[in-house]
Amino acid sequence: MPKEDKPHAALLASPGMGHLIPIMELGKRMVTHHDFHVTVFFIASDQASTTSLLKSPTLENLDIVALPPVDISGLIDPNAQVVAKLLVIMRESLPSLRSSIAAMKFRPSALIVDMFAADAFEIAEEFGMLRYVLYTTNAYFLAVAFHSAGIDDKFISEHHVKGQEPLEIPGCKSLSFRDTLGSLRDIDRIGRPKFHGDKMTNSQGILINTWEDLESSTIEALRDNNYLGTLLNVPIYPIGPLVRQDQNQVLDKQVKHWLDDQPIESVIYVSFGSGGTLSAKQLTELAWGLEQSQQRFIWVVRPPSNNALGTYFTIGENDGDGTPDYLPQGFFTRTKDIGLVIPMWAPQAQILSHPSVGGFFSHCGWNSTLESIMNGVPMIAWPLYAEQKMNAAMLTEDLEIAVRSEVSSTEEVVGRAEIEKMVRTIMVDKEGEAMKIRVKELKNSAEKALNKGGSSFNSLSQVAKDCMHHLLA
Repeated sequence: MPKEDKPHAALLASPGMGHLIPIMELGKRMVTHHDFHVTVFFIASDQASTTSLLKSPTLENLDIVALPPVDISGLIDPNAQVVAKLLVIMRESLPSLRSSIAAMKFRPSALIVDMFAADAFEIAEEFGMLRYVLYTTNAYFLAVAFHSAGIDDKFISEHHVKGQEPLEIPGCKSLSFRDTLGSLRDIDRIGRPKFHGDKMTNSQGILINTWEDLESSTIEALRDNNYLGTLLNVPIYPIGPLVRQDQNQVLDKQVKHWLDDQPIESVIYVSFGSGGTLSAKQLTELAWGLEQSQQRFIWVVRPPSNNALGTYFTIGENDGDGTPDYLPQGFFTRTKDIGLVIPMWAPQAQILSHPSVGGFFSHCGWNSTLESIMNGVPMIAWPLYAEQKMNAAMLTEDLEIAVRSEVSSTEEVVGRAEIEKMVRTIMVDKEGEAMKIRVKELKNSAEKALNKGGSSFNSLSQVAKDCMHHLLA
């Protein structure tokens, strides 16, 4: 239970592990390093993640509250963008959040929400709480989101979409059409979801899941009034990387034994996040590419879907050696000495931290990207949705710790020969060796930022001081 003399912060996460993980890790850091009591509120979107979260061990001063799921079927078009659905879910969850906070003996002095939950600031104002936004992705996405929100739809349609001209972002790298957000690409077809930039700027600050040295020029542009500073007009706090630190989650014995038997940095881990799927044709090409690369691999496989976000499907029939019908016949037999296939889900953080893993075939979700960096593992960038194409461009062009296919992985089938080439580049070529050196330098940079006296530690310390002053006021 919160105590009267200890700062108490409420954290609110929208549905999806990409939002929940950084919110949870922020809560743990505030408790462990800054003497907070933290209550994490999240929306119970699916039974599996809810059960897993509520059963996971937590810290003494960290409470987890599952808000009841809400029915939005009559409130929004079923084909609406995921972002639009998230905004409606969070808005409809406000009564439950308000009731929970009102019932607390010692109410929070601050409310920290992710970027889809800024509607909750009306509750913070009602109860006299400080208001902060956590951007669970990077500073570049924040810059693009704020700047593009102020540009006329017609201009974006004519120049950026139809003309495929880069979108200029003041003080930052331009956004190419190849890497643009789906909300901009589809602006003529379905319009843009509502952006809560005005509510975010009416806060005490924006926390970002990045660190100063990783995106120094973009962070500077967000603060500089000659570039984006006047647009945001609130303090910017890079506090990342926020990545999973749960050591209680253990590898399956079979997976651990298999990895333990492999040479150091010889295995490429293949996974497309908690929600990513590939088409049947692309799954086939990926299987052949991995096999032909002759490199060791561990692959988290889901049944095919033509929708990159379509996760939950029934596994089909198997052939004689147990290979699912959506993979090449005999695949398990031919790769039994070099590969391990795991159906549906695996403990990613634990796999990436294993010494045998030397590459990550990734969808470039920001959580996965940070986990790869924090384990010193270079990547094959395979973006699927949301801001992942922007992340892929950063990883390949700016940080130079990843390779990427020549064709769009969301619009065309990437052939087995190119997949084989990318795997070998990461795992055996000199180019891959150089990437391993660079990603380990970034890992050291991130650890330095998180340590006491580091840039991210100091950023969160400032937020903690402001909350303490508000408590004592």
